[in-house]
Amino acid sequence: MQGEHLWQWGAGALAEAIRQRRVSAREAVESCLARIAQVNPVINALTEIQEQAALAAADKADQAVAAGGDLPPLHGVPATVKINVDQAGSATTNGVAPLVGLIASVDSPPVANWRDAGTIFLGRSNAPAFSCRWFTDNAPHGRTLNPWNPGLNVGGSSGGAAAATATGMSPLAHCNDLAGSARLPAAACGVYGLRPTVGRVPAFNATAKAERSLCLQFGSAQGVIARSVADIRLGLHSMARRDPRDPAWVPAPLEQPDDAAPVRVALFTGEGEHRPDSHTAAALRQAADTLADAGYEVVEAAPPRFIETAELWMALLSNDCRTPAARAAFSMGDADFLHSLELTAACVPEMSPADMLAALSARTGLLREWQLFLEAYPLLLMPTAWTAAFPVGHDIAGEREARELLVAHSPCTSTACVSVPALSIPFRPTGSPLPVGIQLVAGRFREGRILAAAEAMASRLPPVSPIDPVTA
Repeated sequence: MQGEHLWQWGAGALAEAIRQRRVSAREAVESCLARIAQVNPVINALTEIQEQAALAAADKADQAVAAGGDLPPLHGVPATVKINVDQAGSATTNGVAPLVGLIASVDSPPVANWRDAGTIFLGRSNAPAFSCRWFTDNAPHGRTLNPWNPGLNVGGSSGGAAAATATGMSPLAHCNDLAGSARLPAAACGVYGLRPTVGRVPAFNATAKAERSLCLQFGSAQGVIARSVADIRLGLHSMARRDPRDPAWVPAPLEQPDDAAPVRVALFTGEGEHRPDSHTAAALRQAADTLADAGYEVVEAAPPRFIETAELWMALLSNDCRTPAARAAFSMGDADFLHSLELTAACVPEMSPADMLAALSARTGLLREWQLFLEAYPLLLMPTAWTAAFPVGHDIAGEREARELLVAHSPCTSTACVSVPALSIPFRPTGSPLPVGIQLVAGRFREGRILAAAEAMASRLPPVSPIDPVTA
């Protein structure tokens, strides 16, 4: 690592160097803050820079190192937190103007767990209003630009988290995923993005005025974005600790004895109009070959009722947004956000309460079928999205464009529907001007199996390094 700036280091490397007193937490934080000052004005990934609090926390971390004794796994490691979860002393703005003064008094569970693990928070990462748009743009904070191409979508809703990590503002980023919000930005920015099993990482916002809707409870997962699989693993282990505020948290083991054993992998290349573009197809083939080289048996197979699963989830989410409570909340959002919701809603059927109940019952059947499929094929390999990033504003261009997005993102919405874990892995096939995301999927609470396979792949691929954003 000689000659590198500390902002280029990964979370694990920083934690180890701080523990061994080869670098200080303050040096790590100052390096990342300097990178933020250089890059954030260009791409607008972070909405709030917590410089003084971060430096004070770094000094406290260095004092703990000097005192000796055991240190937590992320001691002194910088990270960012998405604007839709509570961080004590900071506003949970959710990307809407009326909430910019909503200051949290306590940390949400993922933030509390990372803080207990020694993480130092540098700032808040941008997201669209209520994190309900695949494009990271909102009225109070503005648009986050894709560091590879500012004319293309950075992804949503964790676009700020992915862009910050890709450009070296921090080695770790908190994110969450309801329909691809962690994986799609990770794919667009060329980093790793993990959606854990729902129930793996506890969630709760004390600033919320009501409990989350059923669809959010079934489908929203708190996750991690990083530049390496090792850092994804480190971030997940530290974030997944029990918090009694979330009754849905599950004490499932993070690792199992057979995680690293090569298994049969279902390679899904699409069906109907759900097919990869040329660069995505090339990345998918490269991913399959890499897994095969690592000893995995890769065979072509399609998950059960794939298109139906994706369409059911988007129908449930869209109708969830039609409730009076949701409409009242969403009215605080910006005009583009509301227009995006309208166009998406026009692409899915409107449901009565009885239809919603029937759809939720049907979802249970899909969960069962997918779980049985993932018994026969313990890993599923498919694109994160069927196509590369869309132009900025594509979701508000018209109903045809909204439909294109629903089709393109079906690998994320289908897996979210059945609440399984998935990791987006960055590839850069020959001739592709942009990174491409390929995701590994496994059965519920088998994140360890995904990470072991991803580590085997990563050992055969070039490492992911921070990039300088394209400013043209």
